[in-house]
Amino acid sequence: MCRNIVPLHNFTPPATDAECHDAALQFVRRIVGTTTSSRANQDVLDRAVDEIAASVRNLLDDLVTKAPPKMREVEAAKRQARSAECCEAIRVFQEQKRASPAG
Repeated sequence: MCRNIVPLHNFTPPATDAECHDAALQFVRRIVGTTTSSRANQDVLDRAVDEIAASVRNLLDDLVTKAPPKMREVEAAKRQARSAECCEAIRVFQEQKRASPAG
C-alpha cells in the first residue's frame, strides 16, 4: 500500500491537490490496515484523509530547497526501473529455489 505513496516535493510542475489527497488516502489505508472501509467508519476516514491532505499541502507549500526541481517523468522512469529490477530478482530467486533439491 505505502509503496504507492510517491515523493511530491520539489517537482516541476508542483504537486496537485489530487496528488496530496491520493497520498493521504494511501497513508490512512496503511494505518487502518484495509483498502476499503465500512459504512460506519466512512465519515471518520474521509475526515482523516482530508485533514492529512491539507497538512501535506501545507508542508509542501512551506518547504524550501536550493536543489533544482525534478522532472516527474524522469523520476517515474527511475521508480519503474527499480521495480522491474526488484521483480526480476524475486523471479530469479524463486527459480533457483524451485531448481534446488529439497533437503
